[in-house]
Amino acid sequence: MRDPQRARERMVETHIAARGVRDRAVLDAMATVPRERFVEPGMEEFAYEDSPLPIGAGQTISQPYIVALMIEAAGIATGDRVLEVGAGSGYAAAVMSRIADRVHAVERHASLAEAAQRRFDALGYRNIELRTGDGSRGWPEVAPFDAILVAAGAPEPPRALREQLALGGRLVVPVGDDVAGQRLRRITRVADDDYDEEDLGGVRFVPLIGEQGWAEDGSRAASNHSAGHARGRSLPQLIAEAAEPLPAPDAPDFAAAFDRFAACRVVLLGECSHGTSEFYRARDAITRRLIERHGFRFVAVEADWPDAAAVNRHVRHLPQRAGAEPIFQRFPTWMWRNAEVAALVDWLRAHNRERDAARQAGFYGLDIYNMSDSIAAVLAYLDEIDPEAAAVARERYGCLTPWQSDPATYGRAVLREGYRKCEQAVVRQCRDLLERRLRYAEADGERFLDAAQSARLVASAERYYRVMYYGGAESWNLRDTHMFETLNHLLQAHGDDAKAVVWAHNSHIGDARHTEMGAAREELNIGQLCRERFGDAAALIGFGTHAGTVAAASDWGGDMRIARVRPSHRDSVERLCHDADVPRCLLDLRAGRHEALRRGLLAPRLERFIGVIYRPDTELQSHYAEVSLPQQFDAYVWFDQTRAVTPLGPQHPEAGPPETFPFGL
Repeated sequence: MRDPQRARERMVETHIAARGVRDRAVLDAMATVPRERFVEPGMEEFAYEDSPLPIGAGQTISQPYIVALMIEAAGIATGDRVLEVGAGSGYAAAVMSRIADRVHAVERHASLAEAAQRRFDALGYRNIELRTGDGSRGWPEVAPFDAILVAAGAPEPPRALREQLALGGRLVVPVGDDVAGQRLRRITRVADDDYDEEDLGGVRFVPLIGEQGWAEDGSRAASNHSAGHARGRSLPQLIAEAAEPLPAPDAPDFAAAFDRFAACRVVLLGECSHGTSEFYRARDAITRRLIERHGFRFVAVEADWPDAAAVNRHVRHLPQRAGAEPIFQRFPTWMWRNAEVAALVDWLRAHNRERDAARQAGFYGLDIYNMSDSIAAVLAYLDEIDPEAAAVARERYGCLTPWQSDPATYGRAVLREGYRKCEQAVVRQCRDLLERRLRYAEADGERFLDAAQSARLVASAERYYRVMYYGGAESWNLRDTHMFETLNHLLQAHGDDAKAVVWAHNSHIGDARHTEMGAAREELNIGQLCRERFGDAAALIGFGTHAGTVAAASDWGGDMRIARVRPSHRDSVERLCHDADVPRCLLDLRAGRHEALRRGLLAPRLERFIGVIYRPDTELQSHYAEVSLPQQFDAYVWFDQTRAVTPLGPQHPEAGPPETFPFGL
C-alpha cells in the first residue's frame, strides 16, 4: 500500500461521511487508526475497501462503514466508559479508544485476543483493557457502561448487557433469529427497568456465541426469547397495485408493454443472472419489437468484440473472415452460446435478408479489450509458470465483483510475490492480442474504429491489462468505461438518429450511484454513464426473480452446472415482489407513475446479483448488495419462477438442439 494515510482519508470521505456518518469525533478517529495493522498479513491491499475481511478463527473484521455507524449510534463521547463484545482483531476498540476515556473489550478466541493486545501495545493504545471470555455475559466487574457495542449477531439483546448499561447508556447490537442476517438495534436505558429501542437497519454479522447468544451448534443459547414481529404487507400491496401483469416472454404481445421506451436513444436491458432463460427470452422479444417497430439499429451486448463481430457478419449476410474459429469458446461459454441467443440471431438474419446495408440491424460486443480471451491468456500463462498464482487469479476474476462481500473470498485472493513477478509478461501478451484484434476489425471494415480511436485503445491498453490482471474495483470501472465508449462509437457510426438496445447484467445497467457499488466502493457502470450522457433518453430496465434454476459455475473457469436458486432473502427487493404474488410483471419506477411505491422503495434494500459464478452456500455474502430500486432502474421486470438457459455445444451435458451457424463455424 503506497499511501495508507491517503487511503484512510479516502475511506472516510467515500465510505463513511458520504453515507451519512456526521460525528466529527468518529470521522477523525477512523482517519487516525491504521486499519491495515488490524488485518491479516497479505490483506493490506483490501484494508480500506468497505468490506469485512477474514481475521482467523472463522471471524471477520467489520466493514469500516458499519464500525463508524455503530460508534456514532452509540453516541460515544469524551469521558465515556465503553464495552465492546467481540473485539476480533481489535480495530473497533482502537477506534473507540481515540474518543472514549476507557474501552473494555471481550473476545472469546484467545488467539485473536492475544494478537489484538499486541497491536494495542505496538500502537501505544493504553486505554484499552482486553480479556478473553464469553462476551454475551458482559463484564459485570467493571460495569456500568455508558455504551456497549456488540460486533456479533444475537438472537435477542442479551439481558446481561442491558443490565450493565448506566442510566442513559446505549447498547448497539445486531439482533435476529437468522444467523445469516440481523437488524441493528439501539437500546437506551431510560430508567432502572425501562428501555427505549430503535431499529437502525439490516446488517450481517457472525453469530454471537455464548450463554446469552447462540450455541456452538447454531441453536439459541438464551432462555428469555421474545416473539418476533410480523412483516408488514404495505410494500407488497403497493407492488401488486402498481404491477402490470405480463404474459410469457414467447407470447406475441409480451413486448408491447415496453413501447413506452421507444423514444429513448438507448434502452438497457438487464438480468440478475447470466444463466436464466426468461431474461434472455424477454430481452429477445423486447429487442425484436424495438428494432422492427421503432427503428432501433443494433443490439450491443456484454460480450467480447471479436466473437460478436462474427455474429454481426452472419446476421448481416456478410462473408466470415477467412480462418475464423468457432465463437464464444471461452468461459463462460453458455452466457452467449445458448439456444435463447441463437433464436435472436436467427431472427436478426431473417429480418436483415431483404434490407439494404444501411437499414440492417447489427449485433455487437461492447468489450473491445476482449476480457474473456485476455483472462484465458493470463490463466494459461500462470498455469504453466506459477500454478499457485493461477489459483489466486481465478479467485480474483471470479469473485471480486461489485456485489461481493464474502470475507473468505478476499482471503483466497491475497497476492503472492510470484503473482507480481508475472505481471509484465502477461500484460505484454494481452496487448499483443489487442493489436491483432484491431487489425482484424480494420480488415472486417468496422469503420467506427478509426485510426485515432484505435491508437487511443492501444495507448491505454497497458494500464487496462495491468489493472485487469490484479482485479478489483478499478478494473471494473475501466471495463465499463470502455464499454460505454464503444457504445458511443457505435451510435456515432450509425448516425445522429441511431437508437440502440443494450444487453448486460443488472450490475452494469442499473445506475451504480444508487447501489452499494457506487455508494460504498466508488464503482460506476454503463447505466450511470448513459444517464449522465443521455438523461431521460436512456431507459434502464432491471430484471429479477425469486427462485428457480440457473446455469452457472462454482469457480471461474469451472464446469457449468444447473443450480437451484435459493428463495430470495427475506430483506430483499425480490422477497417484496414475491410477496406481491404476481408471477410476471412490469413495474414502471419512473417519477410520477407510482409515487407511494417509489417512496417506499427508496430506502436501501438487498438485491440479488448472480453472475457466471453462483455460490448458494454463501449467497447472502456472495450475491446480495444494497440498492435503492427506483433510483437504480427506470423499470423492473419480475419473473417469480425462472429456469436455466439451454446451452449449445457438446461440452455441456444439458445441451439443447445441434449447433447451427454461426455458433458452429
